[in-house]
Amino acid sequence: MGIVFSNIIAIYRRELQSYFVSPLAYAIAGVFWFLAGLFLVMILLGPEGILPSVTFLDLQAQQLGVPVPPVDVPYEFVRAFLDRLGWLLLFILPILSMGLYAEERKRGTLELLATSPVTNWAVAVGKLLGVVTFFITLILPLVVFEAIAISGSNPPMSPTIPLVGHLGLILLAASILSLGMFISSLTDSTILSAVFTFALVLLLLFVDLIGKNIGGNIGEAVGYLSILKHYNTLIQGIFDSSALILFASYIFLGIFLTAQSIDALRFQRN
Repeated sequence: MGIVFSNIIAIYRRELQSYFVSPLAYAIAGVFWFLAGLFLVMILLGPEGILPSVTFLDLQAQQLGVPVPPVDVPYEFVRAFLDRLGWLLLFILPILSMGLYAEERKRGTLELLATSPVTNWAVAVGKLLGVVTFFITLILPLVVFEAIAISGSNPPMSPTIPLVGHLGLILLAASILSLGMFISSLTDSTILSAVFTFALVLLLLFVDLIGKNIGGNIGEAVGYLSILKHYNTLIQGIFDSSALILFASYIFLGIFLTAQSIDALRFQRN
């Protein structure tokens, strides 16, 4: 067990270091931070942002003398911002995951991994932990800006809501990256890997619409597979165990399928 754990740590460190020396990773980080920052500003201060809307409602209430129901500004801000980030991940994460194994195939080092004493499970887990850690470093500056934005709220916002929402964001990212890792293990083309990962994630986002069209128990079961539906539950601050189970299942499925894919390659080489 100790050997397996040390192998996972070695693969994890190698994968994480590769991101911090990759120009593509820095380009992805720059685009992600720019778009996420733009979303943050527009949600708060844009023409239809939360603060101008609340100010307009207050002025209208004062002029007409009609009471306006209170608006939980911090909650609406966090929920809307995490919702936008979830859609942004649809485009960013397939690019992050496309080279996890495809680059190894292209460089010819995948055969070395497939025939090495390191188990395929250890390689898959180490690679996934590396890319998920890099993603977490991308969202840390955003968490700081969110904290600054909601720090002046009165009464103060309960920390449970943003914590559950950001947990959902990380689980969503880990699920997409895990499935993208499996697709990356099937091809030596990073472009094809990104395209097929994007298509798969798009299917998992809107599978609940398919379930509604099917109807009945089968339709309900199909709709349960939607990552968008469960992600929306978590960003509302609702701690739903079924959502956690679904995301954990997608993460495990991606690791399992990746290990089987490399096992098949190992069998072919033997």
